[in-house]
Amino acid sequence: MTVVPPSSGEPRRPEGPRDPGDAWVVAPTGEKYWGRFGAAGLLAVDPVRGVLLQHRVAWSHFGGTWGLPGGALHEGEPAIVGAVREAQEEAGVPDGSVRARFTSVLDLGIWSYTTVVADVLVPFEPVISDPESVALEWVPLDEVTSRRLHPGFGAAWPRLRALLADRPVVVVDAANVVGSVPDGWWKDRAGAATRLRERLAGLALPAAELGLEGSVWFPEVVMVVEGQARDLASDLSGVAVVRADAVGDDAIVAEVSRLVGAGRTVVAVTSDRELRTRVEAAGAGGAQVRSAGWLLELLDAAHR
Repeated sequence: MTVVPPSSGEPRRPEGPRDPGDAWVVAPTGEKYWGRFGAAGLLAVDPVRGVLLQHRVAWSHFGGTWGLPGGALHEGEPAIVGAVREAQEEAGVPDGSVRARFTSVLDLGIWSYTTVVADVLVPFEPVISDPESVALEWVPLDEVTSRRLHPGFGAAWPRLRALLADRPVVVVDAANVVGSVPDGWWKDRAGAATRLRERLAGLALPAAELGLEGSVWFPEVVMVVEGQARDLASDLSGVAVVRADAVGDDAIVAEVSRLVGAGRTVVAVTSDRELRTRVEAAGAGGAQVRSAGWLLELLDAAHR
């Protein structure tokens, strides 16, 4: 691998300081890839309008093709942060308008590219905010392949589109998970449930844990609470809360049945053996069941 400074044909900004990541990585075979520390792009998915594509300016790498807003990562920058930053710089994507659903990584050893697939939460109109774009358009899914696509995006699109059908959700038996750790939760069940909800915000799961393709998924999370924990305060953590009117187990079974019926990929979290059997029956094979320990181990690893 060789790192070389930019030259003609670079995807660069004409003004302002250059980041150390703005450089070509050249493979021994001669192929070159933009981004000393790798690169990332944002595939924003709007349920009505399709996906946001960028028509690249002629002087850029593979100029004249359609691809994703994106670019070189900064040193130490997480791919999701870099993809959103680049999309804001190139397409005016507003803060808080998208939520990551999953990432897909092309790792060549010497260089990697991360596609961040994100759902549009607040509809917006893209804005050409730097010289790298000729046009920005919402393109219906069925029309993407009619465009002249960037070779990398064109190769990845069939797999990415297939994955758009997957919308995993994790249903958490809050009482069981909280009760699996002897930390005094019985003194303040609402407080313990609140702390669990805070830890669940932004839950990230390796694709293998969900039986899906891709690299990392950010599933929707539904937390079922009962008893005193039903009094936990509302907030904007992004974790949906189902307050059981009576027995929490019944609410969990009903929620799993509803989600599986809607075609969702469901993972229920409980260590209760009887509930596990009921969930598996309700899901008719369409729901996985994992233990409270499985979830807590993932949460602990994420916060180390």
